Amino acid sequence: MILKAKNKLGIIFFPAFDWAISPNHPEREERLLYTMDQLTEEGIQDIEGIKFYNPKMAIAKDIERVHFCIPDVSHRVSQSHLISAGGAITAGEIVMNKEVQKSFAIVRPPGHHAQKVVWGDRGFCIINIEAIMAEHLRQKFGHKKIAIVDTDCHHGDGTQNIFWNDPDTLYISLHQDGRTLYPGTGFIDELGGPGAYGYNINIPLPPKTGDEGYLYVIDNLVLPILNEYQPDLIINSAGQDNHYSDPLTNMNISALGYAQLSEKLNADIAVLEGGYSIEGALPYVNLGLVLAMAGLDYSQVKEPDYSPEKLKQSPKITDYIKRLCEIIYQNWKNRNELSYKKFNHQEKITRKRQVYYDTDSINENQTEEIYVCNHCSGIRVIQSQTDHGFPIMAITIPKKACKLCRSHAYEIYQQNRFNFKHIYLQDCTHDLFLSKQ
Repeated sequence: MILKAKNKLGIIFFPAFDWAISPNHPEREERLLYTMDQLTEEGIQDIEGIKFYNPKMAIAKDIERVHFCIPDVSHRVSQSHLISAGGAITAGEIVMNKEVQKSFAIVRPPGHHAQKVVWGDRGFCIINIEAIMAEHLRQKFGHKKIAIVDTDCHHGDGTQNIFWNDPDTLYISLHQDGRTLYPGTGFIDELGGPGAYGYNINIPLPPKTGDEGYLYVIDNLVLPILNEYQPDLIINSAGQDNHYSDPLTNMNISALGYAQLSEKLNADIAVLEGGYSIEGALPYVNLGLVLAMAGLDYSQVKEPDYSPEKLKQSPKITDYIKRLCEIIYQNWKNRNELSYKKFNHQEKITRKRQVYYDTDSINENQTEEIYVCNHCSGIRVIQSQTDHGFPIMAITIPKKACKLCRSHAYEIYQQNRFNFKHIYLQDCTHDLFLSKQ
């Protein structure tokens, strides 16, 4: 009997053979090769309704819709990164074109630590592949309300930064508490900029959270918020370093728990992010995710050393997570009132930030200004300099900018053209990218 998927599923696979931070680095090609061995062993390629696709290559314009790469895309982004981003784009396009109902991009290098400004590699990420996919799909298929649910164990500070002031992108991150893990961010008071306050939702979970805790958060917080937000598209940043055997983290989710999470979340598109237990976790978690997205039975997916008794979550952690969910949901419900109290009568919000590029040992000092507007989400102006480089200015005009804000952005660009070695203008209303170097 031929097994048939209930949901047509497209799988994009790209292991990036020619890219690695170092030969023995946790983020290396074997992360994906063991997964492909497992999928082949289980006969996934023979299931009717599951189809494998080759990734396309992203182009510079795809990157420039999202990032300011210093000095430019060609100097900062490798071919492997372009193919990884292209794999995410392919996953999005086959869903939007209705070739499949769901898709899973099993690709590397990952991307969710890459922020708006890119000076180098941080958290194994240079460009943000989910954000690049989202903006590509909006440009090609028309504007969409998108929800990105990030289940990687590390806070997706890059995705948060990119969509910080975008009310049409709901970002929800479930991650190990930043007090205990890189990048040390992702707290519940990080709610977004003045144009999108409340649409950035962080759920910092305590170490040793297991299947019970993750599934409670999905059922009692994530799904209710998604139901109220009503996105056109749900993207899962499907990091798997929350597995109990991962060497870089301290969580206790299992492959079976991750498959249950995936089934409940019911994302349209999943994109692989982290996960560094190369033999003990990734083959089983990815198999469970594939089966869950295809609507097939995943109940027998278990790691060789799986022991529910050893992974049982403590009552103390359970109680903590329940209280945390109540606070976060109230923030969501009261987001308009909280935004009014925080930003009322302010013309401009200024944030000073220090960003560390751990892979490249670069320290960035950044000043961000978001102009408050009653008619759109407001323009965003970033001044940035590193201990290795020169000062730059980067200006973003949001997708639904009013005429006044758009005019103001161009004025800032013209006035500062000769004040910075590099100045950039990202005009999202007209899909334009200008730079003066």
